[in-house]
Amino acid sequence: MIHEIHRVTRFEQVADFTLKLDFDDGTSQTIDFAPVLRGALFGPLADPEFFRQVRLNADFHTIEWPNGADFDPANLHDWPSVRDAFIRLAQSWATAPAR
Repeated sequence: MIHEIHRVTRFEQVADFTLKLDFDDGTSQTIDFAPVLRGALFGPLADPEFFRQVRLNADFHTIEWPNGADFDPANLHDWPSVRDAFIRLAQSWATAPAR
């Protein structure tokens, strides 16, 4: 299986919890992250002020937040095909017992 390498080159917040991401291959995705902002790592991003602290990580070519939350740029690039799986996974984070 080939895992293509994609890099986020720039982003713009276009609405609450929604970013337009540009990639090194000239494509872009507009992603509403609201459905996956759950659990210990991504839950804090549900605060609009915290979500706006997103930045581009130049080393890993993806977006990240001050608490270390980030997404694999390949998943961001292919968001339409992985979105539903991420939402299902996020729902399990919300119901997982605390450790």
